Order: sequence, then C-alpha cells, then structure tokens
Amino acid sequence: MSTERVFAWLRTLRLPFLTATIIPVAVGTAVGWHESGRCDWLSFWLTLCGISFLHIGTNLVNDYFDHLSSNDWVNPSPTPFSGGSRTIQEGFVAGHAVLRASFFFFILGSLIGLYLNWRVPGNAVLLFGVIGVFCGYFYTADPLRIGYRGFGELLVGLCFGPLVVMGSYVVQTGHLGFIPFLASVPVSILIVLVLYINEFPDYEADKKTGKKTAVVCLGRERAIKLYHGLLGALYLYMIACVLFGLLPLTTAVTLLTAPLGIMAALISRRAYARTPELLPVNALTAALHFSFGALLTAGFILDKILFT
Repeated sequence: MSTERVFAWLRTLRLPFLTATIIPVAVGTAVGWHESGRCDWLSFWLTLCGISFLHIGTNLVNDYFDHLSSNDWVNPSPTPFSGGSRTIQEGFVAGHAVLRASFFFFILGSLIGLYLNWRVPGNAVLLFGVIGVFCGYFYTADPLRIGYRGFGELLVGLCFGPLVVMGSYVVQTGHLGFIPFLASVPVSILIVLVLYINEFPDYEADKKTGKKTAVVCLGRERAIKLYHGLLGALYLYMIACVLFGLLPLTTAVTLLTAPLGIMAALISRRAYARTPELLPVNALTAALHFSFGALLTAGFILDKILFT
C-alpha cells in the first residue's frame, strides 16, 4: 500500500474526532474510581479501544451513506470539521471499501464489548453496546437514516454522553449509578454542541439532500440562538450540581473553561452564516469539549485525593 493510500485511509478514519470517545470514557472511569477506590486498567483500555472501534465504524459508515445520498458530493463548503473525510469524493478510497472497513471495526468493537460483558456482572455492557452499534450504523444508513430526521443530535448526545460514561462506569464498578449519569449530562451537551456547530457549514448541502439536521429545521438564525442557549445551560447545570452537592466541589474547576464558551458565543453571533469566519467557533467548541471533559475528570480525581 502506497504512502498516499495510507494517509488517505487515516483521513477516512477521522482519528482526531476520537476525543468524542476518549472524554466520556475518562469521565466514567474517574467516577468509578472516585466511588470504589480502584481502577481496572485492563478494562479501561479495552473499553477505550472497543468504543473507539465502534466510533471509527460509525465514521466510516457515515462517509459511505453520505456518499450514496450525494450529501458529501453537493457540499460546497467542506471544512476540517464537517463535510465528511472527502476521500471517496477525491477518488482516494472506493465507497465499497469504506463500507467493508466499517463492518470490520464494528465487529472488532463488538467482540471487545462481548468480552467485557463476560467480565462484568449482569448484561448492562451488552445492552449499551447493542444500542451503540444500532445507533452508529443507522445514523445515516438506510432504512432509518436517523441523522436525516431531525433528532440526530439528541441521539449523538445520548450515545457519547450517558451511554459511554455510564458504560465505562459499569465496567469499573459492576453496577449502574446516579452520579455517573449526572456527570454524563455536561458531556452530552458538549458533544451536541460540537456536532451542532459543525452542521452550520453543511447547511446548504443538508438542505439540498433532505438531511433534516437541527440547523436545517430551525434555520441558521434561530439555530445559533439554540447554540448559545446550550452553552449557557452547560455552565448553569454545573453550577447547580456543585451548589446542591450533587457533584463534588472540585468539579467546579470546569468553570475555568468559560472563556472558551464566551469567545465561541461572541464570534458565532456575527459569523454563523459565513463558513470561513465560523471556523474558529468550530475549533473553540471542540477545544471546549476536550478541556471541559478533562477538567471534569480531574475534578473527580482531585476530590478523591484531597477529601477521602
């Protein structure tokens, strides 16, 4: 395989987007350690690899079906954050090869999930895994095409929020809990914000091909107001959880990310309809997801070290 082809496949896998998996796995594991005082590192790495493989499978199947629907072909303004990997459109990778690769990664991730389910009491890991594979495949695949029907953002928020956070927690502790659910809510809001702001550059292509994203359904002017509302809700939620003692006081360290949110809100107010000017907001939102999630993880670790 030539170097050019290797780099084309790396682009197709969209590995930088795996932060959407790394953060909820880290949060769920940290909450589990905070509660139990132990971390099963083998289970942690297996969880991270298994969910990452499912995420890659989802990226690949999305590329394939957005290629079939012509969504990525008619996109006039692809960006590093949206519009797919573009490797099919640029002729580097065949569509059928992308679909086959997606099956490979789904199978690999599922096998790891089945092993983890065998190691952990009950069948919560199996249930979460089945939901994840189903949602990942049918997000753009026929006949459901969930991401084309106006509520794809909610599904992504569920999968990369409560599903992964609580699944990672269960792997560490063997049971479900309320605290990991509370910790998963801001993670869910953050990944919705990332997906949501990345839909603005795709507005024209999505509208033309009948992909009813939230931005298409609302229109860009109203949609950007929802983006700002979600940013505000993210910080209000954390403040409320800390003030009412629902989450450890040390998780208030996440509020240090507020300047990123404020900057994203200010730029997006004037740039939401102009893709080149909106790109810093896409980058800021991705940075907010990672930094907020990393600090939330650190908050649970600090509370365990300092106060127990």
